[in-house]
Amino acid sequence: MEDLLKEETYSFVSPRDKKFIIAFDAEMDRLGYTSNQTIGDGYCWGRKMIIYTKAGVKSKKSYARIYLRENDLILRMYFSSVDKQRQAIEQAPDYIQQAFTGDYGACKHCHNMKEDSSCSHRKSYTIHGKQYEFCDGFAFWFFSPDLARIPEYIKLFLAFYPEKRKK
Repeated sequence: MEDLLKEETYSFVSPRDKKFIIAFDAEMDRLGYTSNQTIGDGYCWGRKMIIYTKAGVKSKKSYARIYLRENDLILRMYFSSVDKQRQAIEQAPDYIQQAFTGDYGACKHCHNMKEDSSCSHRKSYTIHGKQYEFCDGFAFWFFSPDLARIPEYIKLFLAFYPEKRKK
């Protein structure tokens, strides 16, 4: 990843953000997730994006992404069954909790909502006794992620995707 980020194409990414990407990529690699050393088009989320999938499996389920924007990054992680990890979230620093409790990503009961008020894109869970509803397309975004916070991002990731014990 480090060599890839040296290419002129990625000159818009700040040195600080490149350090974050390299360190996060190394941690994800250590845990068995890969970006296949590629950076693809970011579509509407940013100029480019890095997609993390489980290494060595055919399924290309996205577990995390980094959106490379003009002036910053966004780290996005994909989580389900949030209530099962409530304790880990409630004990996490505020900058982690914010991704679960902040205004960004709050469900607006859009056109996807069915007549019975259900929505396949809505994530509902409770944090600190308060019910939250987030749209899965905008949930669990960490804006301007910080290199020093990688241990907490990884701790959260491991709460949802624990490392498998090797026999």
